[in-house]
Amino acid sequence: MKALWLIAALAATTGQADPPATADAPAAAPEAAAASETPAKPLPRLDLRRAHAPAGDAQAGKGKSEVCAACHGADGIAITPAFPNLALQKADYLYWALHAYKDGRMPESPMTPMAAPLEEQDIRDLAAYYASLPHPPPPADTAPADPIDPGLLAQGQRLYMAGDPAKGIPPCQGCHGADGRGNAQAAYSDRSGRMPYAAYPLLRGQQNDYLQTRLQQFHDDAIDASTNSRVMHGIGKQLDADSIKAVSTWLSSLKE
Repeated sequence: MKALWLIAALAATTGQADPPATADAPAAAPEAAAASETPAKPLPRLDLRRAHAPAGDAQAGKGKSEVCAACHGADGIAITPAFPNLALQKADYLYWALHAYKDGRMPESPMTPMAAPLEEQDIRDLAAYYASLPHPPPPADTAPADPIDPGLLAQGQRLYMAGDPAKGIPPCQGCHGADGRGNAQAAYSDRSGRMPYAAYPLLRGQQNDYLQTRLQQFHDDAIDASTNSRVMHGIGKQLDADSIKAVSTWLSSLKE
């Protein structure tokens, strides 16, 4: 049933057929041609079902990451819960997220001016670098965090693993994996080299405040950057504040 729901959701976002991405330009094709659009109109969604894997140089990305570290930490772990961790995140997700910020497909944020000057190779290299970083365990001398309500954790785990059919909420694991480390078919590639499941992000151990903010944006239909975000809008609008808090709290509690 999970697979059937996902197929139906993706099918609902299907627009006009696009030309396939080429080897030297792996960017996902927009759902519709932008040539006739005026600047006042929103940019077309990136069609991540047609995306090819971006190749980058992790070592070069490390040399370009100094500015990023101011918010996301030298080791890819954010300095504050408002910013996302980037260590071990999927390279495909990071690549398309940076393009969405650079192209103005995301709501205005501190990332908007940071991404604007990035060139294609910069985006590839940064994505490769952060994807190569391990997710470090909490330091041994870290003071224990305030206890989390077990009921809240149980609710979040239940929503992630099984959803809430009565409210029209599908299980999060259908796209993000049972362990929260990304889609189980992320490495799948079709005959044309497209990787339709690669850009679903890793959520395990992500910052709580960041997750809550992002889910609220999907609830409010504030993000319409790609076919994946369009699917998330349909899910997010079914999530109330308690559900958003529960699933975010559970995911952020998964540290290993």
